Amino acid sequence: MSDGRVLSVEIHGQRYPIRSSLDPEYVLRLAAFVDHKINAATEATPGSDSLRLAVLAALNIADELFRAREANRARDTHLAERTNELEQLLDSVLMAS
Repeated sequence: MSDGRVLSVEIHGQRYPIRSSLDPEYVLRLAAFVDHKINAATEATPGSDSLRLAVLAALNIADELFRAREANRARDTHLAERTNELEQLLDSVLMAS
């Protein structure tokens, strides 16, 4: 990502220059999401240092990602099974005609 513009975002009271070719509004939403997760970690473990809070936030974000991936896999499996059932039903109807 050497090209793109530099956007300043604030996460947990710190400003970070982010170079990205992504839409600036999207980058701001990402930063706000991370800030929210760090603030939630701060509330859960008051007095923790910034590195610990960042790690806890990263683990929470990874958990959300893994759960979303698993939900997508389960949905895809269900759709594939349903598609197969419908194919078999259609085949049986066409063969009976």
